[in-house]
This record gives sequence, structure tokens and C-alpha cells, in this order.
Amino acid sequence: MNSEWHNKLYFGDNLEILRDHVGEESVDLIYLDPPFNSKATYSVLFKEKNGTASAAQVAAFEDTWHWDMSTQAAYQEVVTGGGKIGALLDALRQFLGSNDMMAYLVMMAIRLIELHRVLKPTGSIYLHCDPTASHYLKLVLDAIFGAARFRNEIVWKRKTGRGETDRRAKRFGLSTDSILYYAEEDAAGPAPQYTFDDPAYRLYIEKAFRHVDADGRTYRIDNLASPSPRPNLMYEYKGYKPPDKGWAISKEKMEQWDREGRLHFPKSPQGRIQRKRFIDELKGKPVQNLWDDIGPIASQSKERLGYPTQKPEALLERIVQASSNEGDVVLDPFCGCGTTIAVAERLHRRWIGIDITHLAITLMKNRLEDAFGAELSPYEVVGEPQDVQSARALAEQNRYQFEWWALGLVEARPAQDKKKGADKGVDGLIMFFDDDSGKAKKIIVQVKSGHVTRSQIATLKSDMQEHKAEIAAFITLEEPTGPMKKEAATAGFYDPPGLLPAVARVQILTIAELLDGAKLDYPRIDVATFKKAPRRRKAKKAE
Repeated sequence: MNSEWHNKLYFGDNLEILRDHVGEESVDLIYLDPPFNSKATYSVLFKEKNGTASAAQVAAFEDTWHWDMSTQAAYQEVVTGGGKIGALLDALRQFLGSNDMMAYLVMMAIRLIELHRVLKPTGSIYLHCDPTASHYLKLVLDAIFGAARFRNEIVWKRKTGRGETDRRAKRFGLSTDSILYYAEEDAAGPAPQYTFDDPAYRLYIEKAFRHVDADGRTYRIDNLASPSPRPNLMYEYKGYKPPDKGWAISKEKMEQWDREGRLHFPKSPQGRIQRKRFIDELKGKPVQNLWDDIGPIASQSKERLGYPTQKPEALLERIVQASSNEGDVVLDPFCGCGTTIAVAERLHRRWIGIDITHLAITLMKNRLEDAFGAELSPYEVVGEPQDVQSARALAEQNRYQFEWWALGLVEARPAQDKKKGADKGVDGLIMFFDDDSGKAKKIIVQVKSGHVTRSQIATLKSDMQEHKAEIAAFITLEEPTGPMKKEAATAGFYDPPGLLPAVARVQILTIAELLDGAKLDYPRIDVATFKKAPRRRKAKKAE
């Protein structure tokens, strides 16, 4: 492994990131779980938008793509590029029309073309989806990666229990996802394609392997009798008579196994010699394409971070172990809350994560720090503003992304899901504890990228009372005015219990100060803004 190679976390559109930052044939394993609102009905998915769609239908697809100018441009780029994928998209549009489903397939196709470019010839790709679009996605993957490289459609049982609880639904219960797996014949995986964590197989091991030999090796005994008559193998060995149909092996083989300690001799000469099968030579039970032994993340699990589509680490661990080796590069272009990169880090793989929201980037950074602490490998965050000029550019490009990024500078979470519309005053929240009462205290945060005035501080003070907050933070891209500072000072100090020092109730922090290392000042025994990822120990490195 190149010691100068750092893991990378990218903010931005994964199409642009892949094209600008990820080299050709540089990735060993790709896992992607692209956003798609499968709760929407087919009638919505396949409806061509003509401006009359209801607001509820539009809101249902905030996490997917629509047919717009960017989709049309991507479609034209792929189709005019020719090849099987161009012909496929042309045919699919004739069949589906210009609707949300077709937009989703176009935007996935242009990204999968780039993923094919960056994947090594020996690499593997796993695309996680659900039955709503899996059949179309398989056609797209066949056209780009080649139908001959299709290895499995893995079915993951993501729900336990009854699955479908709405008795009015005219369908069977929905409880599974699909994972489409493509790889070359000589790909790295699934190298350890044998037992991962099959409870039934583990129980079999515990029951069957009950014997220990003189060297401390655990084994079970197995029959050495031939299943059909073997007259040429009817020999006596060390006083033990042959089975009725003869031994299963020759006398020469019997003597070899005896020398190697592979024979189990019964105490009675009337008994039967049997073979020792050692547990340390066991390859295990091959894993099938139905994965029903990995459950969803329980509602009270420490692993759950509150991200709506979070996948269990056990699922990604199986994929990463099956199709990569230590030091290999693992890529997740729709990184979300970072399960893939967290598992890759724990298993000593190098990793690349990409996400289009600063909220996800903040969540991932917190997860990595909480899980690994001092063990965390060096990594770079690419695409975040590094100075005031780039922060201003982000604000001009997308003020909501700027807001999420700025909240991350003080480790605040968004106060609510952001919708385009009027600013409600409180953009972020921080929850903290400064005593042992168990009651969390609150800090409200407001972010401003434009002109700032004294009245905004006065309003923030009122918001403190409404939200029962102990402290308020005002983060601004512009320099605060003298009247603003005076207004903030009139809020006085928050005096925490015990010996912790008092702090200003209203604090004004500029982006320049935060980038220069300034911190929001508040007393803390613990902070509960983001749910902490459980501490993880890295796996022992292979010898």
C-alpha cells in the first residue's frame, strides 16, 4: 500500500467527482445504494410530468431525479455516444416515456458508465436496489458491464416479521431488496465465499465437532465405509475388520492417513475405524444468494444513527470481505451516512466516499471519529470550502448546502428538513449536558450568508425564549456590525451549575473565525447533537 495514499471523502455530484478525481481502473470494489423512492406507486413513477402533478407527488421524489434539462442532456450524451447502452436507453425511452422512472435510469446509466471506467478489470460492483427498478437496472448493467459479467442477484431480507401489514394492499408483502453483483471471471471475489455468520451452520459446528486429538485439534468423526460393495477393499487393518461393503479407501491411503493422524480408532476391536475431519481444515458452507441471516438495524441499536436508508454494517462487511483484500480500494458513490467507508476502514481497505450533501459529509466525519478515534487512518475531505472565498462561492451556488456546511463547523444538526421557502430563524440545534441531571440543554444556531443587521440578533434572542434555549449562536459570512455586538452583549451570560465557567448567551461567529479554528463556547460534560457511532476496533490484519 502506498503510505502517502489517503482515504478520500468527496462533497459534490458523483458524476463530476468520478470524472475529475477518480482514475481509470483504480478501484477494486464498488458498492452503491442510489436513492430511489420505492414507496411511490407505479402510477406516479410512470406519469409523464406536464406541470399538473400534485404537490404531494412532487414531494415524494425529492430524493430522486426528474426529467428536466439536465436529464435530457445526460440522455443525449449517452445515446449519441452509441454502443449497447445508447441503444438501450433509446429503446427504453420509447417504452417508458419521459417520466421519473426514465429519468432515474438515465442518470444512473451515465454514472454507471463512469463507474465501469474506474473499476479495475479484476474488480467487482454491487448495486443495491429494490424490485421497483431492479429489472431495468439489470438491463443497464448488462449493457455497460456486459451480461457475461453478471454473477448474482442477491436477495437480502431487509425486514423481519410480517413484511406487509396493510391488509388492504393488493399484493404480497414487501420484505426484500436486490443486490446486483457483477464481476470478471478472475475478479477477487467472492474469495472467502464460505461461511460468514450463518447461525444454523454455527450451531452445526458446535454440535458436530466435539472431539479433540492429542495435538489439541478439534474434529468430528466421519464414516469410512464404502456405500457400495468394494471386494478389492475388503482388508483388515490393525485388527479392525472391514465394513460389510469394504472400506472407502485403499490400504495405502489408510496407512497414509494413519501416519497423518487422520484416523479415529474405537476402543473396542469390534468397532469401526472412522475418519477425522478437522475444523481447522473446514472450508465452510458456501453462502447462497438468499441473505436472510443479516437482519435490519434494530430501532434501539447503537449502530442506528437516524439516517433513513442506513444499511447494517454486517451486510457491507460480507460484501467487502467477499470481494476485496486488505489494501484494496473500496468506492461508494452514494455514501449517505458512511456505512461502506466505516466497514472498509475497520477491515483495512482504502476507501473513497462521495455524497452530494454537506449534511451527509458532517455525519460521516462524526461517525469515523466516534468509531475509530486515534486508530482512524488519515483521510482528506475534498470539496468543502477551505477559505472565505470558497465559502462565499458555495453560498452563491446553493445557500442550503452552505447552511448545512456552516452548521457542521460548530457540530450542529439541522433544526428541520430544509425546504425551499421562507427562513424560519432557527437553522440548527446543539444538545449538550453540563450536569449529571440527565436533562439535555439546548443551543439554537442561525446561519446567514448575506447582509446582517442588529435586528437579526434581537430576533434570535426572542427565538431563544420560544425554544427554551440556554445559548444562541449566530454564524455569519459577513463581518458583524457594532450594534449587532452590543445587542448580543445585552443577553448576558449563561452560568452553568457546578464549577464550569459562565459563557455568553448569544455568540456571534464569522465563517473566517471558524475556518481559523475558533469554537463555539459552551459548557459541556457531553454533547448529544449527533447520535454517536459505537466504538469499533479494527480487525486484526492478515499475516
